[in-house]
Amino acid sequence: MTKKSAQSPKIKDPFAQREAQKYGNPIPSREAILQLIEQEGRPLNRKQIAERLGIEDEDQLEALRRRLRAMERDGQLLFNRKQRYCLIDNKDLIAGRVIGHADGFGFVKPDDGSNDLFLSPREMKQLMHNDRAVVRVAGVDRKGRREGAVVEVLERNTQRVVGRLHRESGITFVVPDKKNIAQDIVIPNEEVGDAKPGQIVVAELIAQPTKRNQPIGRIVEILGDHMAPGMEIEVAIRAHELPHQWSDDLLTEIQSLTQDVPESAKQGRVDLRKTPLVTIDGEDARDFDDAVYCQKTKKGWKLLVAIADVSHYVKSETALDDEAKLRSTSVYFPERVIPMLPEILSNGLCSLNPKEDRLCIVAELNIDEHGKLFRSRFFEAVMCSHARLTYTEVAAMLVDGNKKLQKKRAKLLPHLQEMYKLYKAMRIAREQRGAMDFDTQETQIVFGKSRKIEKIVPVVRNDAHKLIEEFMVTANTAAARFLIRKKIPHLLRAHDGPTTDKLMTLRIFLSGLGLQLGGGNKPTPRDYMILIEQTKDRPDAHLIQTVLLRSLSQAVYTPEKKGHFGLALDAYTHFTSPIRRYPDLLIHRAIRHCLQGKKPETFYYGYPDMVTLGEHCSANERRADEATRDVVSWLKCEFMMDKIGEDFPGIISAVTSFGFFVELNDIYVEGLVHISSLGEDFFHFDPAHYQLKGERTGIRYRLGDPVKVTVARVDLDEKKIDFNLLTVVKTRKKTKTRRRRKK
Repeated sequence: MTKKSAQSPKIKDPFAQREAQKYGNPIPSREAILQLIEQEGRPLNRKQIAERLGIEDEDQLEALRRRLRAMERDGQLLFNRKQRYCLIDNKDLIAGRVIGHADGFGFVKPDDGSNDLFLSPREMKQLMHNDRAVVRVAGVDRKGRREGAVVEVLERNTQRVVGRLHRESGITFVVPDKKNIAQDIVIPNEEVGDAKPGQIVVAELIAQPTKRNQPIGRIVEILGDHMAPGMEIEVAIRAHELPHQWSDDLLTEIQSLTQDVPESAKQGRVDLRKTPLVTIDGEDARDFDDAVYCQKTKKGWKLLVAIADVSHYVKSETALDDEAKLRSTSVYFPERVIPMLPEILSNGLCSLNPKEDRLCIVAELNIDEHGKLFRSRFFEAVMCSHARLTYTEVAAMLVDGNKKLQKKRAKLLPHLQEMYKLYKAMRIAREQRGAMDFDTQETQIVFGKSRKIEKIVPVVRNDAHKLIEEFMVTANTAAARFLIRKKIPHLLRAHDGPTTDKLMTLRIFLSGLGLQLGGGNKPTPRDYMILIEQTKDRPDAHLIQTVLLRSLSQAVYTPEKKGHFGLALDAYTHFTSPIRRYPDLLIHRAIRHCLQGKKPETFYYGYPDMVTLGEHCSANERRADEATRDVVSWLKCEFMMDKIGEDFPGIISAVTSFGFFVELNDIYVEGLVHISSLGEDFFHFDPAHYQLKGERTGIRYRLGDPVKVTVARVDLDEKKIDFNLLTVVKTRKKTKTRRRRKK
């Protein structure tokens, strides 16, 4: 050891207690290792790190080796050519995740949250989407973006690729279905197996891409013909690497579980089996996370929100927990679900099925006559759902006054009516708070025989949907407040308001419609809702809402208390769906830890764990959304294949530099009118006003304009539909507010 190293003060591990709780033979935490290297002021090899931290035991040395490799993979350390570990200086070297683009270029999303770096096609040749890499800032391109140059690939995250097999000029290759993978996968002749050109296959990479060579793979699975029923889901599962098979360890672990809750598990809990808790869900729901009960009190109402106690069955450091964490969320495809938990739990022990005893964690919420939460508590209980109700049924009873249903549910009706009164008070409180309530249009695909699509229909959202949504928001808010008071590490659901750039773009767009968003440089959710109310009767109200939504960021999971802009709340979390969301399960574990009287310092997870888990769960949530969108896009293309040449009315739903997208009325399918098909004129893209403008003719195609189009082409491989423009309803001139001529 050097003289400097010998004289350096000992590192005191601030997280020694956490490490001791997790491991029987603990080693210093990541934080202690980073502190050591920073204190030394120079790169250290593994032997030097071990000596400085006093590690001599062989098992601990192996654990240190693994931890250093993990820190290197996660971008916390860089292993240099002299085989020493050094800190990544964010001014010179930036670690992050690679985001690929179908056109060959890409970006690095830095771990520190700073702006993305552009990667040219040349740099992207050695990378694939979702890899992790360290890059240096190589310059600034003509658009003002920082350009990156790859220093080292930290982690390869693409091991298998699903796509269509092709053979041209004697070369066999797979074109990935995932469009942010721009490289084709070369398949040597001896690795093709029984696969035939045109089939959908899975290729395992045997060589990652380099600066000079394309990735090379072998065929490991033949999915079949690309038009086979259900193929779109099989492709999405593999393209997005969705875990969909249970491990042998997990299956062994759950062998002893049955559909009945053991009597021993019910002991020591509050007995709510006689309380008329009910579940309210959609007609096709199979797992029931939540049940509700409401009664009138002197000050307002007492609302019980009982949530399935998944944390009782899914313990840390088990195969079941590893799989739940890996999946992070259930994935809902049309007519198929990839669950986060095995069916014995998701549809059995953890599902609040009617007339069956179930374990739960209850949020007891006291709400005043103005609809505001003034006191809450949490406790462990055993319950028995008194009924499985649907949104349609509840709305028919409470809103429409259906006498037949009211008679059928006579015992429950008084409690349901109190729920409805409470909901109305809470809606007023929600509006006073300024929470957003976008009336977005969701759709559902209806299948006929042989899984052929019959139609695409809008999902009707009634007051029963809104009632349950409001109760769940209140329970989630109470959970966040509870854990903040207890000062225990936990995940929050954070939602930022509009960035400066997005806000400027939004204001320019609105000004072109004669509209204005209040709030100056910091608009509130209330400002958004005032504008929505002002425009709700306009024919372009749906498009205005779409643009307002696009100005907001995506919600994420993080331990940092950032607040939830959309709900106008200082703190918000997810507590109500632990069967299908891993962050909710983590919240349940934190609540149970507190209910058992344990201290925050002894909790299994620390703040750094929550940072990592938040990023992991947020990424897997996005992955699930992307997979679902891919399947829906495929199905919509399949639905339109026999409609080529037909004419449809629609509305311009998005405008880009290469054309505009049109959403067809009533069938909710979107396609592109390419700029090359718009006639003999040169069109300029005006992003601020969401329009294309003809240079010679002055013709404008703007977001929200009604048009009529012909279906020109449907490409299942690309999941794209092309339209040709027939007519557009022109807007009148000399007016600030857009008006349309009636057809």
